[in-house]
Amino acid sequence: MSVDTGDVDLVGEAVAENLARTAVFAALMGAFAFVSFPYPLSPGPVTLQVLGVFLAGIMLGPVWGPVSIILYLLAGAVGAPVFEGASAGLGHLFGPTVGYLFSFPIAAFVIGVVVHGGFELDGYRDVSVPRLVAGMVVGTVIIYAFGAAGLYYVYTTTPDLPNWTVWKAIVSGALVFLPAEALKMAAAVGIVRSEFMAAE
Repeated sequence: MSVDTGDVDLVGEAVAENLARTAVFAALMGAFAFVSFPYPLSPGPVTLQVLGVFLAGIMLGPVWGPVSIILYLLAGAVGAPVFEGASAGLGHLFGPTVGYLFSFPIAAFVIGVVVHGGFELDGYRDVSVPRLVAGMVVGTVIIYAFGAAGLYYVYTTTPDLPNWTVWKAIVSGALVFLPAEALKMAAAVGIVRSEFMAAE
């Protein structure tokens, strides 16, 4: 009985490459969180993290994309300063931004499925722009549905915070961010279609 070591080597190389890319995207999420500033229309800050989720789903696919986001969340939970404003700690996973943070891996998974047409990682550079945008639109709906729900829960169960209505949570936690997300979608398409990425 013979074993084709070439195939084994190729599988090992692919896994190692995906692990490396996953670590890079987890670090990228942390870097995007540094670009954070208060937003007067919402208690949640504006960051570039959603752009990181878009790119993770598109470029890493429905398996490794979510893994990179989970790695990012774990790093922040154990003390790495990778959350908005270079903050860290387990408390961030249960504060006002809880819905957004927990939605990120789910959104990356769904974006990956839509863009790659299934669970296998396929060549994202050949995907049409409408399909890229469709994946990001679905991902955005997931992020802000979870985000608004998280805000509503926190603001209606924490004694020191004012009681919120569902509508206020939807407006302040989702709708006011949509123009910025449209710009992030355009940026994601530009990055994916750039000559630099094509040369990779």
